[in-house]
Amino acid sequence: MLPAPHRLRKRSDFASAIRAPGATRAGSRILVVHANVTGSRAGLPPRVGFVVSKAVGNAVVRNRTKRRLRAAMAGELAGIPAGVDIVVRAQPASAKATFTDLSATLKPLLHKATRRFEVTQ
Repeated sequence: MLPAPHRLRKRSDFASAIRAPGATRAGSRILVVHANVTGSRAGLPPRVGFVVSKAVGNAVVRNRTKRRLRAAMAGELAGIPAGVDIVVRAQPASAKATFTDLSATLKPLLHKATRRFEVTQ
């Protein structure tokens, strides 16, 4: 489980990470990673939220996918610049993906989505 300061909870935070001008996105067949940084969050720990819709599968499959994504993300938190909000959206293909597949897909997508914010750190 991700520590409390690293979790996105409000709908407005999810929306700003996805739709705000200056937000970046990187995607694959399994996952899409959205990233954004706001001036008010400078120096604060990065926050992460997950979106797993009904298109991925039933409740059991969605919850398993979220658990795997949280575990994969916990290992990657150290490499994320401070103040960045990240939303990881699972595509329907993530339902059949193993933990290894999710981890291997997540790492390069995180790097691609956050590389723009590394300079401003």
